[in-house]
Amino acid sequence: MKLPETKRKVLVMGVGNTLLQDDGVGIHVTELLRSGGHDETLVTYIDGGTIGLSLLPCIEEADALIIVDASELNAPPGTVRVFRGNEIEQLMNGRKRSVHEVAVSDLLSAAALRGTCPERRALVAIQPGSTELGLEPTTDVLAAIPAACKAVTELTSGYQYDA
Repeated sequence: MKLPETKRKVLVMGVGNTLLQDDGVGIHVTELLRSGGHDETLVTYIDGGTIGLSLLPCIEEADALIIVDASELNAPPGTVRVFRGNEIEQLMNGRKRSVHEVAVSDLLSAAALRGTCPERRALVAIQPGSTELGLEPTTDVLAAIPAACKAVTELTSGYQYDA
């Protein structure tokens, strides 16, 4: 007899500054998902802004975490890549790839020290084209938002249930 699946609480946190063109892509992705009528019963979408330790309680309450951020991937603007679990820390251990990297790293480290960092975690990273002053993402990054949304949705579906 198969036991019923257990649903998990998933936190989707967009990170960035929407005043700096592509830097705000994490926020744009999260806002689009939130406004798209997705089931928010066990999925919470938040604007993490330029991040801070005040977000630690949100992470501690989640069973799974998905961060969406502009990151230097050494790829063409608009490239979307997904990093899971320890891949996030490995990405951050090299040279700086995101203006929020230190804050994300600090936040994850603080949660780990407290024993509350979700095992299921991912970073949906989008290569920026420009982080100059501007309210809209560049054309390439704007075109990548649907792919980033799809990646988040797939991760969310996978993270919500026990196998």
